[in-house]
Amino acid sequence: MSRLPLVALALLAIAGFAACSNAAAPGWTYAPAPSVTAAPSGSGSPGASASASAPASASASAPPSASAPPSASASASASPSASASGSGGAALTITAPSGAATSGFDPKELDGPTSTPFTIVFDNEDTTTSPHNWVLKDSTGAKVAIGGDTGFFSGPAKREYQIPALAAGDYPFLCEVHPAAMTGTLHVK
Repeated sequence: MSRLPLVALALLAIAGFAACSNAAAPGWTYAPAPSVTAAPSGSGSPGASASASAPASASASAPPSASAPPSASASASASPSASASGSGGAALTITAPSGAATSGFDPKELDGPTSTPFTIVFDNEDTTTSPHNWVLKDSTGAKVAIGGDTGFFSGPAKREYQIPALAAGDYPFLCEVHPAAMTGTLHVK
């Protein structure tokens, strides 16, 4: 009678071991999120404004992870580069540096192409407890419909926004959490 519990325990142990050592692959996979780093500047000159004739330095069909890491001038200026999202348009970078709730965006002015879609890369480097976002408005104060998540998020993190072809003019942009300090202007020309 005392052997029955021992035999049952041994069978359970063998079944558990067999289940754990199964050579079959798990029924799930993990793929990391695609990189959102911007490609290096295509013009090479800091402060250059975006234009429809800016050269693209990456193929429109290249995956985001195949782009080269950003150069220091690409993140410090609003110079055009190939879009990391593969849309083929220019990419402009705007940064929320540490303390942006009082100091604002860097740069506060961007130059974008007229009648051509392009990408804005918002680099939130601010690690304070206050989140930020980036929205674009038209001359009436209405939000411009852009592609990408314009919700609030904490840094360090980056988000990309696909800007539709816009008519020439000045378009204000801002952080809705800090609308007094974090403002700027997108000049479309």
